[in-house]
Amino acid sequence: MSIVKAGNIRKGMYLLHKDQPYYVTHTDFMSPGKGSAFMRVKYRNVITGNTEEFTYKSSESVEEAEIQSTQMQFLYVDGSDSVFMDNNTYEQVEIPTVMLEDKQGLLTPDIQVYVMFYNGKALGVSLPPKVRLKVTYAEEATAGNTQGQARKMVTLETGLEISAPIFVKEGDTLVIDTDTVSYVSRAN
Repeated sequence: MSIVKAGNIRKGMYLLHKDQPYYVTHTDFMSPGKGSAFMRVKYRNVITGNTEEFTYKSSESVEEAEIQSTQMQFLYVDGSDSVFMDNNTYEQVEIPTVMLEDKQGLLTPDIQVYVMFYNGKALGVSLPPKVRLKVTYAEEATAGNTQGQARKMVTLETGLEISAPIFVKEGDTLVIDTDTVSYVSRAN
């Protein structure tokens, strides 16, 4: 059992709240001029998928959920579930696609991810920091569209749409940051 001070809670942590595991999606540390500092935490219940917001005093302690992770390969989407396979045991695990949130558009067949388990139940995935995805559709650059950083929407091989620089064209392979789901660079 691991205890964390509320002031040290970070996005991506798994915490126990009301004896249920929650995934931290956003934190906001507040230090008012008067009174004690506090941490506002937005998180998602990994069993029900419900989101909640809770405020902790920075001096409070919170229990971290004991999460195990196993490296697995993404296989395919089956209805409302995403299917992953352990390459050592060939055991397959299904995770409701809604639990993957915006990460679903970053999954390509054969990508290696870490599947997170709590009490033997698969809850979600941890992706590598960056992935490479091919552009399947990009509008042609238009002259005069250069105020500030010139950007346009492109569609990637998974169907994900992101904003990319105007010079990106169909067929390019892009490096995408999996945390922010945004363009980093073109792959060589």
